[in-house]
Amino acid sequence: MDDYESVLLVKSEVFVFKIPPRATNRGYKASEWSLDKPDWTGRLRVIAKGESLFIKLEDRDSGELFAQCPVEAHPGPSVESVTDSSRYFVLRLKDESGRNAFVGIGFADRSDSFDLNVAIQDHFKWCRQNEELKRPPVADSGPKRDFSLKEGQTIKINISTNRTDAPKANKARPQGSGLLPPPPGGAIPRLAPPKPPPSHVPPVAATASQPLHQFQSQPQGQSQPQAQARSDLLELDLDFGAGGTPQPAPQNPFGAG
Repeated sequence: MDDYESVLLVKSEVFVFKIPPRATNRGYKASEWSLDKPDWTGRLRVIAKGESLFIKLEDRDSGELFAQCPVEAHPGPSVESVTDSSRYFVLRLKDESGRNAFVGIGFADRSDSFDLNVAIQDHFKWCRQNEELKRPPVADSGPKRDFSLKEGQTIKINISTNRTDAPKANKARPQGSGLLPPPPGGAIPRLAPPKPPPSHVPPVAATASQPLHQFQSQPQGQSQPQAQARSDLLELDLDFGAGGTPQPAPQNPFGAG
């Protein structure tokens, strides 16, 4: 089966220049060319046929072939970049008789030269991958080992029953409440109720600055004679002297009058 041609790149405008012979091995320089007066202007196409790659210079209107450059490798002598610009290249043209000629080409836009480089690199990358697929796999030259079980052989497998990944139950920690826990095995003791206050309140002693008639309230628990005696004392008009001893009231020497 014949390989079909595939168009990898088409540029509608390319400039072709006659270049002087290269004097040294340092490379070509586009500044040495007549860049303002190109010798030919046409169309560039990159054609792939199988693993072969060609750069064809054709007429823009009729498509007639002007020259072609077979590209054997990249990088290689078929397509060389100049040393002073990224928009210009040197192509090695070859005719049907096998004669070679070197010409310079250039583009008005820098992106066109970038596309030419990418198209050539992608083709040879595909060629290398295709060669790797065609290679037979490397066989293992060492002796093959037989790991199959022979008749009567058994395999013993120890399965551990300890599950270390089982979640451990978190023990509830008692929260401190300030109370002691009850004694184990016994009932909770009950506290005795507080005793009621005594019903008998001792009488408050009277002072010299307070009259006795302010203490007329009879305390609970006193007998009737004690209450009568306190009432008789209240009817007396007593005068407390400086010594604190009650004195009887003075009698009128002139009698009642």
